[in-house]
Amino acid sequence: MMAIFNFFGSILGYLLWFLYNIFHNYGVAIIFFTIIIKAVLFPFSVKSQRSMASQTKLADKQKELQAKYGNNKQKYNEELMKLYEKEGVNPSSGCLTTLLPLPIMLGIYYSVIMPLSNTLHIASERIAEATDFINRIPGMVASATSGGIYSEMEIIRNFDALKDHLTMFTPEDLDKIESFTQGFHFLGLDLLATPQSGGFLDFLWVIPALSLISSFGYQMYMSHYQKVHNGQTQPGCMKAMMYFLPLISVYWAWIMPSAVGLYWVISSVTSFLQSLITNKYFSIDHMIARGEAQRAVTLELAEAKARPLPAATQKEIAEKLAAAPQQQKLEKGGGKKQQGGKKKKGGSGGSGNSSAYMGTKK
Repeated sequence: MMAIFNFFGSILGYLLWFLYNIFHNYGVAIIFFTIIIKAVLFPFSVKSQRSMASQTKLADKQKELQAKYGNNKQKYNEELMKLYEKEGVNPSSGCLTTLLPLPIMLGIYYSVIMPLSNTLHIASERIAEATDFINRIPGMVASATSGGIYSEMEIIRNFDALKDHLTMFTPEDLDKIESFTQGFHFLGLDLLATPQSGGFLDFLWVIPALSLISSFGYQMYMSHYQKVHNGQTQPGCMKAMMYFLPLISVYWAWIMPSAVGLYWVISSVTSFLQSLITNKYFSIDHMIARGEAQRAVTLELAEAKARPLPAATQKEIAEKLAAAPQQQKLEKGGGKKQQGGKKKKGGSGGSGNSSAYMGTKK
């Protein structure tokens, strides 16, 4: 599993490195990175909105099923699934949009903790030699953290003190690393440091706090919006995510480098803004109205194809079809009679001419 997220982090690292070369600040790069990711995921948000609209449309029918099978949950669930299948509704489709930020966040995590591999894309054998070197330095934090998982971060953080000894890197590698080390301070915060290892005056605890507030606020807004427009509580997975995501985000923001927590904060804020846009221009009421209009047009077209012709038109066509063979027979017989008359007239003329010729000869 780690290899998968590490590979994902390597892909995201190309985008982060591209943005870093533009802004020369990792915090600003993360902000624009998040905006780009949200733009790519926007169609999924619209799809989630359609799912909410579909469930809203079925709210009355669902209440009828609850009243009818309220004491029999198994029968109620069976009938509810039949209703969803009949109406073409997938009740869990909205969960995908909620879960998508998790692998992206883990990809960001591996991009941050392994910047030499996943962001700068330096050759792995040179990185292995460098991490082995710093892990043998007494007092180096990397040697005491998860088997040296933060070794690459320590090279970035302590590059000025280590660069004369990092002879395994090429001059080009050293230039990239030196350039990269200068952009990890954002608004006075060290984005490579973890809040749990910092003090109160480092103010790194602000990032987990903002992560909790922004994530929980966004989930509460979405829950309230769906309750107002849907008339019912969220599906089970969505309700669980409302509490799970804020808690897991604040925990990760506390134990992970601050750059990961910053991504989560920016992601929650942009998700909230994106929801405001989708709820205004792709509102549930609008989705329901458009869906009903499309359904009405589809039914009308299907009915038009299957609709029989008027009785008078059917009778007229039947009479023409019945009269057609007789008409063809009459036309065929008349043609033969006309051809026979022409032949007879031609034969008489020929005989007269012959007699006249013979009489003249005599």
